[in-house]
Amino acid sequence: MLKFLKSFTYSFSGIVYAFKHEQNFRLHLISLVLVLLAGWYFNLTANEWLWITAAAGIVITAELFNTALEVLVDLVSPDVHQKAKIVKDVAAAAVVVAAILALVIGLIIFVPKLL
Repeated sequence: MLKFLKSFTYSFSGIVYAFKHEQNFRLHLISLVLVLLAGWYFNLTANEWLWITAAAGIVITAELFNTALEVLVDLVSPDVHQKAKIVKDVAAAAVVVAAILALVIGLIIFVPKLL
């Protein structure tokens, strides 16, 4: 059981690393706080909260995977290499796709409430 609980410490360390070293991770967290406040203000339904939660989870997860891949690529390929660049670019693209998805979901939920 102790080993299981200790694994959460490692996970939390990863989140702290991303927060300290990745500006985009911090930006996504700030955006999430603003969306949560807007959701509270507009009294979202349970279904709307599910969509917001799923979108936010996808973006944060994508950003964490992107960070992990960037660190790994830098470790195994410290010199500039075309394939290393591709790995980093594709990982970053995944974050952009997730963020666009979250934006679309947010617009679908919040725009009608503003009209």
